[in-house]
Amino acid sequence: MRFILFVEGDTEQKAVPSFLKRWLDPKLERPVGIKPIKFQGWAEMQKGMLKKAKMYLEGPMHSDVFGVIGLMDLYGPSFYPDGLTTASERLSWARNKLEESVASDRFRMFFAVHEIEAWLLSQPQLFPEPVKKVVEKSCKNPEDVNFDAPPSKLLGQLYQNKTGRTYKKVTYGGQLFAKLDPELAANKCPELKRMLECMLQMANDGKC
Repeated sequence: MRFILFVEGDTEQKAVPSFLKRWLDPKLERPVGIKPIKFQGWAEMQKGMLKKAKMYLEGPMHSDVFGVIGLMDLYGPSFYPDGLTTASERLSWARNKLEESVASDRFRMFFAVHEIEAWLLSQPQLFPEPVKKVVEKSCKNPEDVNFDAPPSKLLGQLYQNKTGRTYKKVTYGGQLFAKLDPELAANKCPELKRMLECMLQMANDGKC
């Protein structure tokens, strides 16, 4: 049995499934499969998720699928209504809108607040020493790294200013996610923890 994971970029496709499995597998009787399906950005994901979700949930292989999980960065989409400015407002609205668009009890929509790089900020020891010191001091609550300077932009600035190197999102992200402790990240990132716990419940009893 497996999950289908809808993602919007290369880092998510390459690094996130194995990261999620490192948290889930020790808690399950059998290892779970996670098949990533990459869209080209949030707009394509929003447009195409209904058709693809139905294909996996109602098609010939549906009995092999626990559920379909959507994962999107909260930072980036422009579909939020005017007046929704806080992370919690946008998160609640977007989750409800996209889950309603698919309308299946085996589809769940989640958001990385504000980007999946926030999960990396939960473990400062992953970074070069001068970057580590700043992350330790200023990113105690990784999901609070915000719409003005989201995590990947922050890391880009820190790498350039502190090491003189460019932060390569896909290359470095893959390397860092391979070392990231999922338990530690979940404890510091409430929305990540919510997603993991939901996936665990879906794997155990079919839905959350």
